[in-house]
Amino acid sequence: MLATLDWIIIIGFLLLIVSVGLSFAQKGSKDLSSFFLGGRNLPWYIAGISMVATTFAADTPLAVTEIVRKDGISGNWLWWNALIGGMLTTFFFAKLWRKSGVLTEVELIELRYSGAPARFLRGFKAVYLGLFMNVIIIGWVNLAMISLMKGFFGFDYNTSLAVTAVLMLLVAIYSSVSGLLGIAITDVIQFFVAITGCIILAVIVVNNEKIGGIDGLKEAMHDISPTSLNFFPTIGGEEGQLGMALSLSFASFFAFIGVQWWASWYPGAEPGGGGYVAQRMMSAKSEKDAVYATLFFQIAHYCIRPWPWILVGLCTFVLYPELSESEYRDGFVYAMDDFLPAGLKGMLLVAFIAAYMSTISTQLNWGASYLVNDIYKRFVSPNANNKKLISISRITTLVLMVISIFVTTQLETIESAWKFIFSCGAGLGLVLILRWYWWRINAWSEISATIAPFAGMTISYFVGWEFPNAFLFTVCLTTVVWLIVTFITPPTSEQTLQHFFNKVRPDGAWNNRTVTKIPKEDIALGENQEEVLDEIHSTKEDTDFSTIGTKPKNNLLNLFICWISSIVMTYGILFLTGKIIFKEWADAGILTVVVLLSFLILNTFIKKTRIFGD
Repeated sequence: MLATLDWIIIIGFLLLIVSVGLSFAQKGSKDLSSFFLGGRNLPWYIAGISMVATTFAADTPLAVTEIVRKDGISGNWLWWNALIGGMLTTFFFAKLWRKSGVLTEVELIELRYSGAPARFLRGFKAVYLGLFMNVIIIGWVNLAMISLMKGFFGFDYNTSLAVTAVLMLLVAIYSSVSGLLGIAITDVIQFFVAITGCIILAVIVVNNEKIGGIDGLKEAMHDISPTSLNFFPTIGGEEGQLGMALSLSFASFFAFIGVQWWASWYPGAEPGGGGYVAQRMMSAKSEKDAVYATLFFQIAHYCIRPWPWILVGLCTFVLYPELSESEYRDGFVYAMDDFLPAGLKGMLLVAFIAAYMSTISTQLNWGASYLVNDIYKRFVSPNANNKKLISISRITTLVLMVISIFVTTQLETIESAWKFIFSCGAGLGLVLILRWYWWRINAWSEISATIAPFAGMTISYFVGWEFPNAFLFTVCLTTVVWLIVTFITPPTSEQTLQHFFNKVRPDGAWNNRTVTKIPKEDIALGENQEEVLDEIHSTKEDTDFSTIGTKPKNNLLNLFICWISSIVMTYGILFLTGKIIFKEWADAGILTVVVLLSFLILNTFIKKTRIFGD
């Protein structure tokens, strides 16, 4: 149980976070841009840390512990593979999101596409992502917090739910008052508290007398499972476990490494950027800050955070060998309870609370942005003033909180639907990528790519296919469907395409379009973009080009080299950190050379791109 010192730390932290959040009430609620994008003025380090904090949910350390218990260190490739797509976003899309000037991800739809299909797609995705998917994600985060309360305090379900609801109410209060600016600043505090707590736990657990330090851990793991310390899975064997290390068939390896990162839509790692990652890119104060923020996020997400969780997960092999598979994730909680003294135990609980609050605050603000900007303002009350829009935003935030708590109580019935929806994102990713680089993509392309995966997964279910066959079939089916639909439906209107090109200035296949000024009276886009055009044409961004009448030199090759070198560098840092921890100095030396060389290549070619200005 907790000592008085622990309770002082917990209560003090909660008061600090709420007070800091509330202190940004005036700055964060001037208009929708300030409420949902922090006034588009966040420096790269604030936006980047906020991204990392948001993806550091209460269930993340528990999930990594479970992965390590099932498949060893190599099991983390189930999420490490997403780095490839994450770096694609960094170099190919971060700048474009910032240049687009949109308030939300789904607002981009009517900037890029035209007509009734674009209006329908924008409204549908605002509800689907901002409400339906969002409350399910929040529900899963709540479930993890409930599991922590039950495991650590011995609370029953109802008590754990009540405590979680109180925490969520505190988050809803300060996030509904301060907007994204207050959320981002509190994210910084919460991230450092959370990662520091996890590092302290890892150090204490590894060095306790039952483990005996890193050397003792390696010796124990050699006796329990020699392959559990492997950084890479075994490729080409049968599916399942080899000792305790992950074993993948060639098809599964191809699906993970060759397809999943670009083909699948999934929350927080959307191909081409999206969700709260796009929100942070759009909130950065410049295009350069957007790129740096996303680059920092990728490195911190994959290199800084995992190792404390992995070490604790490995230690649970020795400390709690009797755990059943359904109890693997509880090993992290047991380690907290058994090995932390008073004060530090409260600090670790604060770390989990911080991780929980940072995720919930972002999800509430992000979801509300879709419902207010892309439903209420777009379709219900286009002429609403800022005061009314901010009030609606705050009410929407609180309503999302209430709905999420209800969804949390229904998770046993929603779980299968969530897994099905997650699987049915297969194949959509390529459209989300190509819409920035190929003029022929239209609204029907994205609509068909959203629907087709459901058909693919349904067929796979009745045929009896499972991963990877079901996944690869669905990706192929979806790709064929949206390509056919693209070419049998009319393209986006010429005016919309030219306007999008002028605004964003992307590379790729744009049918030899040039950067020119189109008079406002000649752009027949209809009511769907009248306000957007008013804002755009009131700035000099569309008129003060030094390259008027010429198409900029294609930048894709330099961006490609930056992308590949950054992937090698980041994986190198990830594995170098592990080799240093496990005192494998020869491998660490080789990886140091790899990291330095890839960094030099990245640094050289990033200067040759137009990534920080045209």
